[in-house]
Order: sequence, then C-alpha cells, then structure tokens
Amino acid sequence: MNVDVYGTLVAASLVLLLGNRLVAALPLLRKWTIPEPVAGGLVAALAVFGLHSFAHVDVRFDVSLQTPLMLAFFATIGLNARLASLKSGGPMLARFLAVVVGLLLLQNAVGIGLAYALGVDPLFGLLGGSVALSGGHGTGAAWGKVFTERHGLQSATEAAIACATFGLVMGGILGGPVAQRLVKRLGRSEAAAARAAAVDVDADGEHHAPAAQAAPQAFEEPQAEQPTTAAAFIETLTLIAISLAAGNVLAGWLTGTAFELPAFVCVLFVAVLLANGLAVLGLPAIEHAVALIGNVSLALFLAMALMTLRLWDLAALALPVFTILVAQVVLMVLYASFVTFRVMGSNYDAVVLSAGHCGFGLGATPTAIANMQAVTARFGHSHLAFLVVPMVAAFFIDIANAIVIKLFLALPIFH
Repeated sequence: MNVDVYGTLVAASLVLLLGNRLVAALPLLRKWTIPEPVAGGLVAALAVFGLHSFAHVDVRFDVSLQTPLMLAFFATIGLNARLASLKSGGPMLARFLAVVVGLLLLQNAVGIGLAYALGVDPLFGLLGGSVALSGGHGTGAAWGKVFTERHGLQSATEAAIACATFGLVMGGILGGPVAQRLVKRLGRSEAAAARAAAVDVDADGEHHAPAAQAAPQAFEEPQAEQPTTAAAFIETLTLIAISLAAGNVLAGWLTGTAFELPAFVCVLFVAVLLANGLAVLGLPAIEHAVALIGNVSLALFLAMALMTLRLWDLAALALPVFTILVAQVVLMVLYASFVTFRVMGSNYDAVVLSAGHCGFGLGATPTAIANMQAVTARFGHSHLAFLVVPMVAAFFIDIANAIVIKLFLALPIFH
C-alpha cells in the first residue's frame, strides 16, 4: 500500500496528536518523560509492523518531505546560535565534546571486542559502534558502502541502517528514564543546591520551573505559544531556504574531498554564518519565528522517521550484531549516568545534558533535542544544555566521529 506525500503528512500529524494524547493519558510515559513524537511514532511503527507480519501488507510512505524537514530543523539551530553565547559557553562546550569523544572511542572498542569474542568480522563491531549509533543513518549508510567496496563486507549498508534504526528507537526511549534516575540522585545530593534557585520541588519530589525563572530559549518549550507575524514567519522561512540552498551547494563542493561533510552540517554552518552576519548588521533573526518553525520541523521529522521504521529489519539482525547493540545500550546508560553526569557538574544542567547525550549517542540530534524538551518540560529549563548539545551533536560530533573511525580502521586487524 503506497501512501503519497500528502497522506504521509496527514499520518505524521496524526502521529504527533496520538503521542500528545498518550503522554497525557498514561502516567508511565510522563514518569519516564518519553517524548511525544517517540510515543506516537513507535505505536505507528508497531502498527505497520503488524500489517507487514500478520496481514502481509507493506505500507510505503512517501518520505520526500523528511529530508527538507530535517535540514530546516538544523538551519533553525544555526539561526539560533550566537557566537557570543557560544563563546561564553566555550569551556562547557569543550568539556562536553571531550565526553562525547570518550563515548565514541568506547563504542568502537566495545563493538570490536565483542565482534572478536563472538567470531564475526570486526567491521561489524564498528558498524554497531560509533558508525551507526553516534553517526546515525547517514553516516552508517556512507561507511557501510565503504566497508563493502573497500573491505569486501557484504550487506554492510543494510546492517548499518538496521543498527542505526535500533539506536534511534533506544535513544528516544532511554533519555527520559536516565534523566528521571539522575534527578532522584540529584535530590539527595548537595548538587541540588545549584538548581534550587531555578527549580522548585513540591511535596511529591517533582521539580517545577518557578514563575520568576528567565525566559526559555528557542527550543526549550516546544508547546509554548510563540508570538510572531506573517512577515516574521516569511522572513525566517527565507533565511532557512537560503541556508538549505547554500548548504547543499557547499556540501556538493566538499564531496570527494578530505573535508567532505554531511549536507545537514553544511546547512547548519551556513545558517550560523548568516545569523551572526545579520546580527552584526543590526538585523538579527527573529527568535520566536525561528523557534516556531524549528519545533514544527523537529516534531514532523521525528514523527516521519519513527512511523516509517522497518522494525522487521531489526528482527533480521544476526544474533552477534544484536548482542553488540544490546551491550552498546548498557554502555550508553552507564556512561551517561556515571561519566556525562559527573564530568558535566553533577547538577541539573548535567541531567539534561545526559538525556541529550543518550539521544544522539544512540540515535540522532533531533532525538537528543526531543529528549531534552521532554525533561525540561517536566523539571525546568536548562539554558546551558540547549546551548551546548545542538552545536556538539549537530556539528562537532560528525567531524570527531570521522577522525575516530579512521583511527580504528588504521589498526592492524583491518589490514
């Protein structure tokens, strides 16, 4: 059954509404702060899986809008990035980047080690490591092609896509529970005092942002009303379109060179330059319009990404690869809880950063933002997390991951 682009857009919208209702109706989802697009998207993916498995009906959605929505989301991240703010958050950004690189190294070490122990090609350990998890679908598919063409690993691309799919699902599920456990730990520690001025705690132990708290930044409250005008909306849409067009041209120029980067990184880079250039001229991007378009793009992209998951591909994963992926999930939970949280300060900002790290350490940047939005909607704002995570997860990690992967491929075991 083929669903055209309009039907796919309708389905994605219904998935978001379903997720909203599920989170509102089920206390368990609220307790574990599961993002609404993840809740609705997984239900839709399970429904499609049921049709495939029991009714032998394959639902094929037209996902031609998915990439533009993803690129628009990254453009809004860039338009919201102010170099002055990044400079002020520089030390924390550098610290978080170091934490992220540490996970990349561990993911590949664990993957290769388990591949050897299970008697499979160690390249599958890389695919089940930072290639497809921290890298996501795009990086996984690109390196899968390289592994097939240069190293003779058959079905590498298919395995990479399946691993990335598994990571996307788990990244969206785990961020909330990890944050929930860390908030409980925070409430019993001296670090809670660092958040006391920004978060009130009620008799049930719930954390809530007080009325006097500073205004949230663009992506912190996706359900908040964003006052804007048609002119501001069109102006922002123009900036996004310019970022997409110029970013794709830049990506094309870099293709095949030593500086090749994914298209979304180029779009983000152009948007950062555009926003800060306009700010110097006294024409800053309109934050409310950026937030509105960014949050809508994020929600629709995640809904489409999750509802179109081919869950039966996960069932086809060989036992050794699946074992590697399960070990990576355990690693991510432990690393976020005992490394990310502690290195980033053992405070409330560290909680939100840990939830975001689960999102892109296993899945993708949009999943990280959705995780953080779900956490801050329940426990209070974290300006630092929304400053640091988007830049590290959307820009620096791809460069760092490419370097780490090449370092591991230089090992004698791959020659």
